[in-house]
Amino acid sequence: MIILNVSKEAFLSYLSFEKKYSEHTIVAYKRDITEFYEFCRAHFQIETIEEVDYVLIRSWVVALVDENVSNRTINRKISSLKAYYRFLQRIGRTSVNPLAHHKSLKVLNTIEVPFSEKEMQQVLEQTSFENSFEGRRDKLIIELLYTTGIRRAELINMKINDIDLNRNTVLVLGKRNKERIVPLLDTAIIAFKEYFEKREELVSIVDGSYVFLLKSGRKIYDTLVYRVIHKYISKVSTKLKISPHILRHTFATHLLSKGADINSVKELLGHATLASTQIYARNSISELKRVHQNAHPRSKK
Repeated sequence: MIILNVSKEAFLSYLSFEKKYSEHTIVAYKRDITEFYEFCRAHFQIETIEEVDYVLIRSWVVALVDENVSNRTINRKISSLKAYYRFLQRIGRTSVNPLAHHKSLKVLNTIEVPFSEKEMQQVLEQTSFENSFEGRRDKLIIELLYTTGIRRAELINMKINDIDLNRNTVLVLGKRNKERIVPLLDTAIIAFKEYFEKREELVSIVDGSYVFLLKSGRKIYDTLVYRVIHKYISKVSTKLKISPHILRHTFATHLLSKGADINSVKELLGHATLASTQIYARNSISELKRVHQNAHPRSKK
């Protein structure tokens, strides 16, 4: 009999070394699979793969719904489990994937509202950032997320050697270890220099190869980035959703609304396909209409 949890570590290694998934993604997969394993043991005393069928998995889905877990989150958890079973089939640990014919739960398409140009101007030009290590760091975090569109994980893992202040560029390590070079605006260069001056004053630096540090000298973490974004942007915006991803969303929307080529925005964002970038184009359609109206020779201005 094959213990349900026995191949989990092998699966996680596969995601890391073969699929080149980020640490953040791997942690999510591990959490989802562990949660399912614990559900099987607690509610059905099941510990072997042969005992797991689709009825049991549906029971897990129902339990998640009863706990008010969103359909989007449930779909992600099932996606993790489905990938795990595909891996088990690949290595010959099981011949059956109980999720082979599973259909995802319906998810309402919610429109993420970007911050306005006025809001971003207020937070970066009118907000009072303290002239301290943390103040300079926090401003650089917001400046960089807004003017480059990089992901939160890409910012956290940015290293000193990735930055070229002479060429005004930064080398970004994206999903699945795909590299891209992103240009830096003059405002970001100034923010970098101000931050590095304060960074040199730290008493102890533990994770010195990374750009963004805590006062303790260690690398920053996910929650801190969320706190920084919410702390400052909530002062100028009344939007309910304030997060690092909304800044990435805002970056793309503002570029497209000013007539930027969608393929160029795709490259800046590090998207694998154009479909991912087109999501942002939908939200800037009103501004694109204005650009079209003003620029086309046939328009009646």
